[in-house]
Amino acid sequence: MAINSTVKNLFSRSRLLESGSPTVVLSESELYAILLIICNDLKWEPMALGLDASELPNQNYYEIEFEWFCSHSNPPSIQELQQALAFGVEIEGDFGLYFLNLCSLHKRRLKYHRILCTQPKPTMDQVGPRGLLEYGICDNSLLNSWLIWRKWIFDIDNRSGQETGYLFEPILASSLGGESVSSTNSPVKRLDENGQPKSTGRQIDCYIGAENVAYEFKLRVTIAASGQGRFGEELSFPMECMAAGIQPILVVLDPTPSNRLTELSKAFKDNGGTVYVGAEAWSHLEERSGNIMSHFIDNYIKPPLSAINEFDTTELNDITLKWNCDEIMIEGNNKVYNIHRK
Repeated sequence: MAINSTVKNLFSRSRLLESGSPTVVLSESELYAILLIICNDLKWEPMALGLDASELPNQNYYEIEFEWFCSHSNPPSIQELQQALAFGVEIEGDFGLYFLNLCSLHKRRLKYHRILCTQPKPTMDQVGPRGLLEYGICDNSLLNSWLIWRKWIFDIDNRSGQETGYLFEPILASSLGGESVSSTNSPVKRLDENGQPKSTGRQIDCYIGAENVAYEFKLRVTIAASGQGRFGEELSFPMECMAAGIQPILVVLDPTPSNRLTELSKAFKDNGGTVYVGAEAWSHLEERSGNIMSHFIDNYIKPPLSAINEFDTTELNDITLKWNCDEIMIEGNNKVYNIHRK
């Protein structure tokens, strides 16, 4: 079977992650492992893709160690992997999208793991002045360690937010048959004080040109949005969509009620939009994604987000943090999370 340019391009996009540092390139072993996982998800025999079968260490992707992905000593060649992808696309058109998105998820997880292993320990030059507000209320050594820890955690949390944003929206957008659009190329323009379009555009989480709709994705809507000065921006988006002749659609995955969610939902509805919250949001995503990509949402997006949203934040576990020369240990609830430093 000939491998066309579309499959080759899809394969290249799936394999390489260049945005930001560090660059991630999936090996033949990792790509083979991902194809095996997809076959398992879709109840396909690997032989249908021209691949030898290999037993998975766990049915849950999230519980498979990174090391297993690299453990195949004699994986298929690049050409054989491209051929397998071509077979999958021939059987089911959305197979390529499933492969692309699972590779994207794996690359981002690998990248963030490397960030955890290499994010430098802050120096006292960076954090020292912040101690003025707390100096004298505890032992100086304890205060210094506290300043270092919280700066490192802040840096890591910031990187986590960035990487999740780069991953989350494009996956949902592609599952719906649309794409993320930057402000530079956006058909939705900001409005001036007279309600007239300006030259600057609005970033769109998912734009489907054929249907003339623009999606806004939210994990949740809380009071924090207004506290950070962004809520006015969120309220103006549906109005700007209506001015551009585009229907705005709000998708909020966490159904937790809030005044801000009510206000934002009203803004979308008042401007000809539609709102999906909680179970309705998940149902809409699965229905619009089609048979293959709905499996992806059910397997890789919905379970972790649902589990995290169910956590009771009123009862936090006690956690102990330890920074040794070659690892960081996070201990709590009789569990240990080791981050091996490089």
